Amino acid sequence: MKTNPLGRTGLQVTEHCLGTMTFGNQTAPDIAHAQMDRALEAGINFLDTAEMYPVNPVRAETMGRTEEIIGDWFAKTGRRNDWILATKHSGEGSHARDGAPISSKTIRPTIEAGLKRLKTDHIDLYQFHWPNRGSFQFRKNWTYDPSACPMTRAEIVADMEDCLGALQDEVERGTIRAFGLSNESAWGTAQWLAAAERTGGPRVATIQNEYSLLCRAADTDLAELMWHEDVGLLPFSPLGAGFLTGKYQGGAVPEGSRMSLNDTMGGRKSARVFDAVAAYLQAARDFGLDPVHMALAWAAGRPFVASSIFGATTLDQLEHALKGLDVTLPDELLTRLDEIHKQHPMPY
Repeated sequence: MKTNPLGRTGLQVTEHCLGTMTFGNQTAPDIAHAQMDRALEAGINFLDTAEMYPVNPVRAETMGRTEEIIGDWFAKTGRRNDWILATKHSGEGSHARDGAPISSKTIRPTIEAGLKRLKTDHIDLYQFHWPNRGSFQFRKNWTYDPSACPMTRAEIVADMEDCLGALQDEVERGTIRAFGLSNESAWGTAQWLAAAERTGGPRVATIQNEYSLLCRAADTDLAELMWHEDVGLLPFSPLGAGFLTGKYQGGAVPEGSRMSLNDTMGGRKSARVFDAVAAYLQAARDFGLDPVHMALAWAAGRPFVASSIFGATTLDQLEHALKGLDVTLPDELLTRLDEIHKQHPMPY
């Protein structure tokens, strides 16, 4: 399987990454372990999780369960080093640490707790799940107002520098190898990069944001920054939270699916999204492709993407996705997909 550099870290990751947000909720531990076995067998070397997982829904009593399941696999198999492991530090408003924001004081105890759950001595990519100043990700872009930020520019920069100092301590301790962001903007990423140059703290290697044929917000300012600064995008939900599979068309709600647990799909569900999906499904049919394989290939093939994160609730779903990981989309189809995007921009 093709690999890409993880920023300037020297690490090479496969262009597809196994996501784990359903492990411990929709996906039972034995199936989760079978997915890890199968993904490795297929050549995938990159695994993404977070301290707040599983989701759908996020609950205080289940936080950390996904990391525990992964740690149990490491302990059982002894194959920790076969994976490049990424996890995330939750921030303000989460169930973790009574909702405290990310700070130099929370970084070490959060890493220590994660290492214990994961049954490992290091994390390859440690990501901040969302910025302390807030984010316009998750459909907040429709009403986003940067003037409402609770922090001044000076406070934001000072906070970044303080966190980078704590992160550098962890790099020197050997508990983390690289640093990444999630749900970040172009401006925020630029500030993190500048702060790292000033302080000598770890340089941002990656940004994990939602990105798919249905959500192309990263295509302009953020894409330019990532390309020129060697920061890789880690798209989550490259299948559009499952919409791009076609399984929700015509009012269908499969048992055990995300929509069966979250009717609004986190604000993604609307008439507009079903119309857009119909156009993408037709494009896949016209080019003789499975829509799952088309959507995954498109996200992974973008020039600024380091690795595209896809998850599967069941082993059958994983097997289906794996069958198309070597698909390359022809130029004619890429042009068609851009045309559909113009007709159905940001449908959620």
